[in-house]
Amino acid sequence: MSGRPGSTAPAQGLDELIHAPVRLAATAILAAVEEAEFTYLRDRIGATDGNLGTHLRRLEDAGYVRAVKSFEGRKPITRYSLTRDGRAAFRRYVDRLETMLSAGGDGR
Repeated sequence: MSGRPGSTAPAQGLDELIHAPVRLAATAILAAVEEAEFTYLRDRIGATDGNLGTHLRRLEDAGYVRAVKSFEGRKPITRYSLTRDGRAAFRRYVDRLETMLSAGGDGR
């Protein structure tokens, strides 16, 4: 599994970068909102800070997610959003799943 943007899991034709459970959950949440704070994602997904941070960094490095860091008072806040490429990749992922489901799993 290379995890490069656009690379696919050989048998399924699914984007490997999105396919990992934590990254899939984060991408799905971000697809439904304009942006989300790290703590919101962490609490919704049920991941540890370190685990989620690692997965979000992979998505960010691939250009799928954008992180904006700021402060509210003295408290650091990191907000994440899907980039245009991230939204397109997630749409392709969902489309592929729908195709697989409608074809009875054979992907045609």
